[in-house]
Amino acid sequence: MLLMEEKKAVESGGYDGDFRLLYGETEQAARRYAAACDEFAAIFGDQREVRFFSAPGRTEVGGNHTDHQRGRVLAGSVNLDVIAVVSPNDESVVRIQSAGFPMDTVSLADLSAQKEEEGRAASLIRGMCARMAELGYRVQGFDAYTTSNVLKGSGLSSSAAFEVLIGVIISAFSGGAADPVEIAQAAQYAENVYFGKPCGLMDQMASSVGGFTAIDFADPKNPVIEKVDFDFAHSGYKLCIVDTGGNHADLTGDYADITAEMKAVAGLFGKQFLREVEESDFYGNIARVKRECGDRSALRAAHFFADNRRAAEERDALKSGDFAGFLRLVNASGRSSYMYLQNVFSTSAPTEQGLSLALCLTERYLDGRGAFRVHGGGFAGTIQAFVPEAVLEGYRQIMDSVFGEGACHVLDIRPVGGYPLKGA
Repeated sequence: MLLMEEKKAVESGGYDGDFRLLYGETEQAARRYAAACDEFAAIFGDQREVRFFSAPGRTEVGGNHTDHQRGRVLAGSVNLDVIAVVSPNDESVVRIQSAGFPMDTVSLADLSAQKEEEGRAASLIRGMCARMAELGYRVQGFDAYTTSNVLKGSGLSSSAAFEVLIGVIISAFSGGAADPVEIAQAAQYAENVYFGKPCGLMDQMASSVGGFTAIDFADPKNPVIEKVDFDFAHSGYKLCIVDTGGNHADLTGDYADITAEMKAVAGLFGKQFLREVEESDFYGNIARVKRECGDRSALRAAHFFADNRRAAEERDALKSGDFAGFLRLVNASGRSSYMYLQNVFSTSAPTEQGLSLALCLTERYLDGRGAFRVHGGGFAGTIQAFVPEAVLEGYRQIMDSVFGEGACHVLDIRPVGGYPLKGA
């Protein structure tokens, strides 16, 4: 339908089924999509046939710093997303106007990587188009307006959501044949080769597959992907991401040290990754590990072995409906991250411990209820908490009073990943 007809359908409830699936509500979502229609019309005109698309942010639930050692993770897509109003064109050009940014224009006549685009959104668009074309999908020109409420710098991976969004659009205009795993792998390729960031696959896979997603990276070229069916919406809990502030700018060395120290322990056993080392061999030679790699390296390796195992146990707990057991495992992962992985504050700025304070206040308030842990890479930024709905408002008030209004973001696990909205 033409743009204004689609907008009327949004406002009259024609997309309420999609909105309930994606967001658990309809009124706020309808206003957001209607506003996006107005923005598209202002840029590209209102005499265009359009479609709506969405791709979610993601949260890491289990397996903290295990993926780069070819370990297991458990991730979940959240009800924050990048949405797009999209219309095909006949110009062999992709134009994307993202709210708050200059328009990106990519010619489909040349899909080779452009050095000057590295680190910019245009590189992700070009990379996605190139990879999807290589995989045999018909990539056609389109115009799009996108807007995102995925929190930047929160560990919810707004870039992966954007990449997946492009993949879902291309797939839909090619007949909808691409599966979520294929789109996620194309997104990783775009980020690695075109954007210039050597990321793993967890972010893209969680955004693309949706719901709780268990991933085993033992063979990174062929990761084992399992979507875990669990009805989080009726669990009686909410997922809180608390932004404690802090600056990620000087933490590159902290992140790199974790990888280097884990790989040093693996190297001691003649392996490249800790996943290739037997846990019994590690503990049987722990004195040598301490002597040759150091105390912190030994502790971080110990964390890997335990959290790699816990990620699988968390998956199994959710599959069996044992949410209490799942929460215990999340808490255990949080303790291990704090004590052994040691990614809750940077030793370069030991007085800046926003994450530590948030974890302290969360433990005191929950008092044995729910679960909490550092979120994502750590050292600064966010914590994750599973908070009973009965005490949610009190928790949010405490976090906002300490870390600033709006610091506590209350989320749900979204049951689907990259999604072309269908309407009534």
